[in-house]
Amino acid sequence: MSQSRNLIVAVVVAAALSFAGLAAWMARPAAPEVTFVTLQGEKISSADLRGRVVLVNFWATDCVTCVKEMPDIAATHRKYRDRGFEAVAVAMRHDPPNFVINFAEKNALPFKVSLDPMGELARAFGDVKVTPTTFVIDKRGRLVTRILGEPDFAKLHALIEQKLGES
Repeated sequence: MSQSRNLIVAVVVAAALSFAGLAAWMARPAAPEVTFVTLQGEKISSADLRGRVVLVNFWATDCVTCVKEMPDIAATHRKYRDRGFEAVAVAMRHDPPNFVINFAEKNALPFKVSLDPMGELARAFGDVKVTPTTFVIDKRGRLVTRILGEPDFAKLHALIEQKLGES
């Protein structure tokens, strides 16, 4: 009788933990519905990015850490782009567009670069004020993480790998 009771308790606990994990997974907030306008004038909506793992990086040309991390973001983009990964760098509102264009061209950034002249994108992503701030969005359009400052790229790559492996 005691073994039956222990088995029932174990099954109930396992079911509760599974439900809690599912609830936490489902509770992940959706990424904001926004449209990025690239330096080339291309419009990319959040809906256009569904089915891809997306890195959104808020940065500025006058941010030393942002400039330092750009080669790593470019390398990350090159490493995963053929597997369903997209990177979008969003220049902050205060950044002069000509500075952003010059930086992107001079550094041959291989990913999408967008301006945010009215600060609408920064507001949509939780009122971003600190640069760099990086978000990872899963294939279903849910926010996975928000990173303030320069990412630990080994950990970021592990997360991207994990999210690329999910359906």
